[in-house]
Amino acid sequence: MGKIPVGILGATGMVGQQYIALLENHPWFEVRYLAASPRSAGKTYREAAAGRWHLVKPCPDAVGALMVEDANDVSRATAAGIGGECAFVFSALEMGKDEIRALEEAYAASGIPVVSNASAHRWTPDVPMVIPEINPHHLDIIPIQRKNRGWDRGFIVVKPNCSIQSYLTPLYALTRAGYPISRIFVTTLQAVSGAGYPGVPSLDMIDNVVPYIGGEEEKTEQEPLKILGTLKNDGIENAAVPRISAHCNRVPVSDGHTACLSLEFAGSKPSVDEVKQIWAAFTALPQELDLPLAPKRPIILREEPDRPQPRKDRDTDKAMAVTLGRLRPCNIFDLRFTALSHNTVRGAAGGGILNAELLKAKEYLS
Repeated sequence: MGKIPVGILGATGMVGQQYIALLENHPWFEVRYLAASPRSAGKTYREAAAGRWHLVKPCPDAVGALMVEDANDVSRATAAGIGGECAFVFSALEMGKDEIRALEEAYAASGIPVVSNASAHRWTPDVPMVIPEINPHHLDIIPIQRKNRGWDRGFIVVKPNCSIQSYLTPLYALTRAGYPISRIFVTTLQAVSGAGYPGVPSLDMIDNVVPYIGGEEEKTEQEPLKILGTLKNDGIENAAVPRISAHCNRVPVSDGHTACLSLEFAGSKPSVDEVKQIWAAFTALPQELDLPLAPKRPIILREEPDRPQPRKDRDTDKAMAVTLGRLRPCNIFDLRFTALSHNTVRGAAGGGILNAELLKAKEYLS
């Protein structure tokens, strides 16, 4: 059986480039269709990305030879001989939220499933926002989403904000083990690649920390509640807890989002040794299904007093594992620790690919 042909919307951006790099030699998926802004349309991808390819790994030759289409022209994605064989698309679009929302819906309405990295549909009630280790059952709302819109084959699935993926899985592991969390205080130290390219000007970042990222604190405080929420007949009902207070900062790091957390438990609290055991033993559906991009160990705890560090730990297990450290009691709440994940892999393109792998395993993609 051949590989499933896929497309990438926003293919020339940083996240689009990560999709291309991560999908090279993927056992299930093959990039066949690329779309970006009108200024890139009509060029080969190699020409469109000239001077803008930001990854150390070179652009694959086969993808470099593909012609870039206009992402705004949905008909090109379904046209015979162009994108007509495209089974689904990854969305890494970079434009206004209203534009992204309308465009992703147009692709889904045309019969093309959309696996999105964008934030435009994260708060659409019947669009699942998925971290596969936490809420794979939220994909069960896809038939309702299709029914609500009269779609046949198309649908939209999104992944959450990159920063919360450094720590939400460890928190879920504790909750699943019987230790629900009531309150969280979190400070994030977020890499400049999270702002895309050209992103934050170098003179703003060198020798500096910027204590504000527009919309980031709201996403950090609210998105976990949807991921931890409950499926209802017409949408997803947000969880009531945990309550989260976030401070989000941009720091002069290329890749890797770090978070420092303090937790308060709703009832009995685990000991530090119990937490270590819970995290070491944690696996979930992606590991059970042996999905290609799933980390073998989703949560890795470092015992060194000065870890995790972005440069040393962001690439652990295909850059898909969450690395934790500095686990200790908290003087105000119950427990505190530091978390790290790769923001453009686990937090962006890799997370999108893992969602697609889960969708294929659950027979939503073919």
